[in-house]
Amino acid sequence: MQSPNPTASPLDHLPRCGAPDAAALIMRDEIISYAVLELMVGQMAAALVDMGLAPGDRVATWLPKTRLACIMPLAAARAGLVHVPVNPMLKHAQVAHILADSGAHLLVTADARAKMLADADVPAACRVVLDTKMEALSATLTPCQASAADVDALVAILYTSGSTGRPKGVMLSHANLWLGAISVAHYLRLGAGDRVLGVLPLSFDYGQNQLFSTWAAGGAVIPLDYLTARDVVKAVERHDVTSLAGVPPLWTQLCETEWPPETAARLRRLTNSGGALSVPLVNRLTALFPNAALFPMYGLTEAFRSTYLDPTLVAAHPTSMGKAIPFAEVMVVRADGAQAGVGESGELVHAGPLVAQGYWQDAARTALRFKPAPIWSQYGGMAVWSGDKVRRDAEGLLYFVGRDDEMIKCAGNRISPTEIEDVAIASGLTNEAVALGVEDERLGQAVLLIARGDGTHAKALEQYFRRELPAFMQPQRVVWCEGLPRNPNGKLDRAAIRSATLEGAA
Repeated sequence: MQSPNPTASPLDHLPRCGAPDAAALIMRDEIISYAVLELMVGQMAAALVDMGLAPGDRVATWLPKTRLACIMPLAAARAGLVHVPVNPMLKHAQVAHILADSGAHLLVTADARAKMLADADVPAACRVVLDTKMEALSATLTPCQASAADVDALVAILYTSGSTGRPKGVMLSHANLWLGAISVAHYLRLGAGDRVLGVLPLSFDYGQNQLFSTWAAGGAVIPLDYLTARDVVKAVERHDVTSLAGVPPLWTQLCETEWPPETAARLRRLTNSGGALSVPLVNRLTALFPNAALFPMYGLTEAFRSTYLDPTLVAAHPTSMGKAIPFAEVMVVRADGAQAGVGESGELVHAGPLVAQGYWQDAARTALRFKPAPIWSQYGGMAVWSGDKVRRDAEGLLYFVGRDDEMIKCAGNRISPTEIEDVAIASGLTNEAVALGVEDERLGQAVLLIARGDGTHAKALEQYFRRELPAFMQPQRVVWCEGLPRNPNGKLDRAAIRSATLEGAA
C-alpha cells in the first residue's frame, strides 16, 4: 500500500484514509471526523511555519492526550519539522534533558506544566508556547498542503524511558512511521468499524502507533488519560471500544478489576507489548474477554515492532513471541555470526525498513546497537542488534530467553530472570515478580526475587519453588512489597526495583 502522491510524505496520507464524515478522533467533548482532522493537521502545520520554524527544526510537545497532542505528530511532519513528544509523566529535570539533548527550538505545553519549568530547564534557543495559543493561531490560518519531504528524512525523535542511564533519542523517518502503521493495521486486521482506546503514552512508540495504524485503517481513536483501571472499564463501556492495547502491569490491574460481562464482551482485540505475558495472565485475559483475539507482541523502539503471535496459536504456544511482522526480518544469530539452529539460543537481530536511523547525536551508542546485518540476511543493510536472547522452534515460532545483560550468573550457570519470574507467577501466589542477580561471595551471583504481595504466601511460594525449580535456580531470598515501581510507559522499572530493594537491604 502506498501514498497516493509519491512526491509527498506518506504520513500525509493518514488523515485521508477514512471516509470524510467518519469519526477519526473521539475526545471527551467532541468527535473529530477525518475531514476535520485533515483540516486541523494542515492548519497546525501552517501555525508551526508561521512561527518561523525552519525545515528540520525540532518541536517538542509536553502534553497529556489532548487534541493537539494527537495532531502534532502529523502537523510537524507536514511542516517539515522533527517532532519530539515528551512523556507527560516526566518531571522537569527529565524534560530539561530532552529539550537540551534534542536541541528543541519550540516546546508546546500547557500552562500548569510550563510553570513547573525553571529558566535553567529551557535552552536559550527554545521558545515555550502554550497549547491554547497554538490552537488559537492555527484556527486562523490557511492549511499547509502535503509535504514534499523525502520518505527517509528524519521526522521524529522518541526518547526511551531511561530506566538505565539518561534517555536517548531514537531517530525515525517518515517511512519508519508509515510502514509501521501499515504493518500493524494489516496484521491486527484493523478496519473502519474499529474503535481503539489509546491508554498508552503518545511518547511511547507503541502508543503513538495506535494513532497511525488506526487512521491508516479508517478507524477511530479514543485517547484516554486514566487514573485507575476502573477508568479504562468505564471508557470501554462508554465508547463501545473494540481494541485495547496494554503492557503486562496494566493487564494485571485490569484483570484485578471488576468487569461487567457485557462490557468485557465488547472487546474484539487485545494487544500486548513492553514485556511478555505470563501463562496465568494469558489464561485470565482469555477467560475475562471471551470475544477478544489476543495478540502478544515483541518490540524495541529502535525497530518499532519485531514480532507478533497469531491469536489462533496463543492457546497452544502461550509463551511464544510469534513470528516477524510485515516489513520486518527477524533473525536469531549465534555469537559467531551464524544463524542459530532450531532450539538454539541466539541474539535477536532485526533488519528491514522499520529499523530506525540510530540515536540522536550519539554515535558511540548508535555503533553498539546499529550494526550491519549478517551476510545471510535477506534485507541486508543496517540492523538492530537487540541484546535479547531468543530461540526458534521447529514451527518457526520465537521464544524469549532473556537479555544478555540481565542474565544471572550463579555458580557457573546462566539463569534467565524471566524463567524464575514465570514460575513465581504460575504459582498463583503473586501476580507480579522480578528476579535479580545480587553479588554473592560463594556463588558469584545469587537469585533475589521481589514479589508483589504482603508475604502471607511466603512459605507456600518457597515450597512451590522447591518443587518446580532446580537447586541452582532457587531464590536465595524473596522480598515482598505492596507495589512495584513502573517507568513512564507503564512497564516494570527493573533499575528502580533493584535500587529500592538493595537500598532497603543495606
